[in-house]
Amino acid sequence: MKKIIQHFGGDLEWVDSYAKQFGGKVSGNSIIVPKEIHTGEKYVLSCDEGIVALYVDVKYHIDLCLIQQNIKKDFVALFYNLSKSKAELTCGGSSDAMGAWFYNLSLIDSDSDFKFDIKKGSEVFIFCIFIKKEQLVLFAKKNKLYSERINDIININSAEKKITEWDRMSNDCFQLLDDLRKHKKDSITFDLSMKGTTHILISDYLRGIGKNEIIRQHVSESDFFSIIKCQHILIQNLQNRFPGIKSLANQIGMSQTRFKFFFKMITGYTPHSFFLNNKLFKAKELIDTQEFTIEEIVYKLNFPSSSVFSNAFKKQFGMLPKAYSLQL
Repeated sequence: MKKIIQHFGGDLEWVDSYAKQFGGKVSGNSIIVPKEIHTGEKYVLSCDEGIVALYVDVKYHIDLCLIQQNIKKDFVALFYNLSKSKAELTCGGSSDAMGAWFYNLSLIDSDSDFKFDIKKGSEVFIFCIFIKKEQLVLFAKKNKLYSERINDIININSAEKKITEWDRMSNDCFQLLDDLRKHKKDSITFDLSMKGTTHILISDYLRGIGKNEIIRQHVSESDFFSIIKCQHILIQNLQNRFPGIKSLANQIGMSQTRFKFFFKMITGYTPHSFFLNNKLFKAKELIDTQEFTIEEIVYKLNFPSSSVFSNAFKKQFGMLPKAYSLQL
């Protein structure tokens, strides 16, 4: 297994060193890595003073152990992991599975070392935000999202070992990153989209900690992963009708009341709303391909009727599906 020691920061000083660790180079905003290590896109962008985003959408062709040992200790990192392949993140002697259907959001202080084990053949999609601690506070205050909880998390004035937290991103953030992934990296709008996505993700995270919504503090790990399993079941069955609360609760071994309570707590949606929301995004994705008529999409995704689909689509996206299709 190849080991790579890397460091990051809230500026761009680390980028050249990062590329060289992989035997690669920097070309514009792209990080070019030898194809025998991985293929795909790595793209880095300064999104504001003290805020840097790293976009990683690659397939690894070797086993790899990525070890983070930061030189600068003045920032925190948010890692949004939409990878379909499972990887192990080890930090402070504790390991957890990371990926789209495991813990997919982690906050790691720059003073904390960690390693990320990736297997050959893994397809990895991670969006990383590195933000200086002082800038995080300024961002929060500027956007009226400041709370004492922010100081607790980043421990600005503490010499103790810094914090790491693993969580689940919201469904809205999941969709936002999925949309960004569809942008062509050489398009004139990609940098703007990446900057906008970065600011929205930071704001979303600050709202979460402002409300003290760190899910792991409220839900047992078994219940947590049961709800994630149910999310996965729903996503895999978007072409069908909603299976019903009773069926879903039975599949994960929960009472209906307990299931509905924890599903809403973890996802922010009712099970039916989560299902419909993702079904509509899938419909939008099919329209984007321009390979199907609206009627074919209605049939393909098992909507009750064209009118039901059109009304739901307009409510979600602000325009009728035919108007959206013509806009494309």
